Amino acid sequence: MKYVVAVFQMILLFFVSYIFAQDIPEIVYKTDTYWQQQADYIMAIDMDVNSYQFSGKQTITYTNNSPDVLNKVFYHLYFNAFRPDSEMDIRAQNIPDPSRRLVQNVGSKEDPIYESRIAKLKPNEIGYIDVESLLQNGTQLNYKVEGTVLEVELNQVIQPGEQVKFDMVFEGQIPLQIRRSGRHNKEGVALSMAQWYPKLAEYDNEGWHAYSYIAREFYGVWGNYDVKITIDKNYTIGGTGYLQNPETIGHGYASKTIETKGDKLTWHFIAPNVHDFTWAADPNYQHDTLQVDNGPMLHFFYKNTMTQEQLINWKQLQPRAAKLMTYFSDLIGTYPYKQYSIIQGGDGGMEYGMCTFIRGEKELESMFRTTLSHEMAHTWFQFLLATNEAKHEWMDEGFATYVEYKAMDEFYNENKSNPWEKSYNRYIENATSGFEQPQSIYADRYDLNRSYSSSSYHKGCVFLAQLAYVIGEEYLDKTIKKYYSDFAFKHPKPFDFIRVAEKVSGLELDWYLIDFSQTTNTIDYSIKDIDVKTITLERIGEMAMPIDLRVTYKDGSVEDFYIPLREMRGEKPTSATLLKDWAWTYPTYTFYTSKKVASVQIDPSGLMADVNKDNNTLATKKRN
Repeated sequence: MKYVVAVFQMILLFFVSYIFAQDIPEIVYKTDTYWQQQADYIMAIDMDVNSYQFSGKQTITYTNNSPDVLNKVFYHLYFNAFRPDSEMDIRAQNIPDPSRRLVQNVGSKEDPIYESRIAKLKPNEIGYIDVESLLQNGTQLNYKVEGTVLEVELNQVIQPGEQVKFDMVFEGQIPLQIRRSGRHNKEGVALSMAQWYPKLAEYDNEGWHAYSYIAREFYGVWGNYDVKITIDKNYTIGGTGYLQNPETIGHGYASKTIETKGDKLTWHFIAPNVHDFTWAADPNYQHDTLQVDNGPMLHFFYKNTMTQEQLINWKQLQPRAAKLMTYFSDLIGTYPYKQYSIIQGGDGGMEYGMCTFIRGEKELESMFRTTLSHEMAHTWFQFLLATNEAKHEWMDEGFATYVEYKAMDEFYNENKSNPWEKSYNRYIENATSGFEQPQSIYADRYDLNRSYSSSSYHKGCVFLAQLAYVIGEEYLDKTIKKYYSDFAFKHPKPFDFIRVAEKVSGLELDWYLIDFSQTTNTIDYSIKDIDVKTITLERIGEMAMPIDLRVTYKDGSVEDFYIPLREMRGEKPTSATLLKDWAWTYPTYTFYTSKKVASVQIDPSGLMADVNKDNNTLATKKRN
């Protein structure tokens, strides 16, 4: 009998592996120098669209690729955040500038009084996930719920290289739409199902990452998902994964309308090599598809009850989305999956596995330029380059903002000298406000939401744009491509990215990563003096940089100079006149020109994030 079972298991493993292949590169979970955990999910849920409750079963096959013995595991129970007195609720009540999603103004516009929306939820409006049983290899486990985290004691430790199975029975309730997930958002979408299931926490070389869900982003284990969703037959589903049974579903997936017995249909999805599974459902979804040339099939889900103008906007969005997918694939690296879905749902815009939620009732330009361009960029930063967003949120938000602005500058033929000027302005405003905190702080721990936004989106964007100033635009473009090719389907950290940039450019760049992302040191250079043919510069800010300089002579001619930073141990490619390097310990720098100087300008490109540009230009006095 044991032999028969073993043979059956081998056949089943081969079959599952074949299904999950789907032309996606195999994830390298472990090498001599790198490892990451793997969690393969099989889930089935039954959804009640009247009570907004669901029951589910889950099996996780968990592989411990770490060199460590594990005696515990943790699960995220994200829906528990949407209960009065949750950590998310209390944080919204105490931060000075709460997110407008989490609070409502019960005062006036002139004198606002904010109250927590979560605190006002009734029992049938809250969210929760209740775990009814949890087994490890068939044996019941002890566990306890602490807010949005399930703490689990293992009956047997998990040895390095060992694979175990966790079987769970759970039930949940979908909250009113407040943050990302929920039912009936402002546009009336029935179900936005993000972070809806018990999700195993990530364990890496820094240990467990069992973060409470307070406001920010996520971090998940790579793996394969096999998900079945049973729901009212009138609902259409879009989200992560490939639908396995279109012939029994219809709803735009099959060419004919399906006649069903009973009131429900079961949708079966397979998602290979992802670290999350998200879906949305509505009885009024319109489902369109568009094939990208040499790319994925795009799926669009939007409510057919919108105005005619809004429906036309969704039609016009589709070819733009296809063009954007091609652009990002060329800029960063080829999108590896066979499909990508753009779904009306959620509370604004938010990226997920193989899909994104966006608002659907906006103007076309807002939908495309403000929302979709950013959310689709997140497919690379953070979904494929799966950084820990709770710790390094600037790497996904900032990098996505960088490529978003770059794309829109080209799409609209704006040809700006600095397409990232908005981010520079927001960063400098924050850096000089007295409220800036370093990017190394946890995403949930910023004192102000506006500081988080400035740091993650805008300073993170400036980090890349300014890196082009440091190493050259061509090297930055090559760095982004190599970063993707080296770390797609992994969990890269800031050091990983800067090492790629060092290898591509041949320059030493650890100073840049540390000073700009781990401190609040600012850049401020000035032209201290011009004396006929002698120019003296001064570093006022704490952070040292290489300097691009433009000198206009009395005869009207112009010469560009480049002053390397000694710590770089080299220079970026440039046609400018090369001067001797400048070490950070020296507050001033003097050099001599061949002709009389009329004026001097520091950083004519504007790509150095100097916090005081008023002292970046100086003209000589008439006596010279």
